[in-house]
Amino acid sequence: MTMRRVLVIDDDAAMRDSLAFLLDVKGFCVATYETASGFLGDAASGPVDCIVSDIRMPGMSGLELVRKLKADRVDCPVILITGHGDVTLAVEAMKAGAVDFIEKPFEDEVLLRAINSALKARPTKPADDTAKLQAEARLADLSSRERDVLQGLLAGKINKVIAHDLGISPRTVEVYRANVMAKTNVRSMSELMRIAIAAGL
Repeated sequence: MTMRRVLVIDDDAAMRDSLAFLLDVKGFCVATYETASGFLGDAASGPVDCIVSDIRMPGMSGLELVRKLKADRVDCPVILITGHGDVTLAVEAMKAGAVDFIEKPFEDEVLLRAINSALKARPTKPADDTAKLQAEARLADLSSRERDVLQGLLAGKINKVIAHDLGISPRTVEVYRANVMAKTNVRSMSELMRIAIAAGL
């Protein structure tokens, strides 16, 4: 079986080495870069199956890298990692085309699951219509109030602001938010954002 090639781009040397070691142990072929522009400028980098990139780096950010790859029609899944995660950034990353968004610190299994999921999705990518229908089906059981809360989250608003907009308490927003996560059967905010965006919300 061919080893899958994963690139790690992070300006933090310790993080780079740690991720490279983890992926190497798990049987991936790994290459590391300190910057996104360093990777883009390496003509000999060869084919890549998945990219794991920090979002905040000197020069080109991970988000800009996703946009650049999309503009150049490079079909390679990108997983963004960040120590400064927020919902707005997650939504922006997903809309730009990132396949996942993981906040540091994270468990090794979370990253490995994201990489394996991205690699599995590659060869048999469902048509846009199919992905949209699947996403809509997962949101079908949401009440109108739960959809309101989801719209607020998609807009990058915090619970307190959503509560103010809807005339309910922040605690009630937390309950609706938990309901949304449970009904859509997602484990992370980035997964929820991906479904909502695929459904065209």
